Amino acid sequence: MAENGEAIMAEISIIIDTREQHPYLFDAWKANTSVAGLPAGDYSLPGFEDRAAVERKSLDDLVGCLMGKDRERFERELARGRAYELFAVVIEANLQDIARGVYTSNMKPEAALQSITAFYIRYGVPFLFCGHRAGGEYMTYSLFAKYLYEAEKRFKQLWKAQTITHKSGMNVV
Repeated sequence: MAENGEAIMAEISIIIDTREQHPYLFDAWKANTSVAGLPAGDYSLPGFEDRAAVERKSLDDLVGCLMGKDRERFERELARGRAYELFAVVIEANLQDIARGVYTSNMKPEAALQSITAFYIRYGVPFLFCGHRAGGEYMTYSLFAKYLYEAEKRFKQLWKAQTITHKSGMNVV
């Protein structure tokens, strides 16, 4: 594998949640995709469904999730994601779109921005403004590729430590 994670990026498989209405295809990265029910988020990785997920939001969907009964459901999703090693909300818009109120809702831009800030503080889940759909797809792919790269590095370090311990004859309790 290349030190910058490129080799792993060409090999990843991504699970798309069965409820995802407008899934990313990841064609530009030749990622393998499959569809399955996920405990949280819209996208995850095989074998890491309970540790890594991305929630995708269009701008209108995001603002809709900041109000009423959708807010409660969204907060439950963020609460589940808080326990994950990787959980992020990928937004297919930029921050200025919210600040200018470029969405179909009566929610005031200041209220939307304050809700997003409160959710980040409350749940520790980052909201990544990716500019547009293609940016969101790229960010989702990149998050998973880097997550797998770092997980592989940790595994190799653990394996090396086990090998050294075994070869030295140390008994680890």
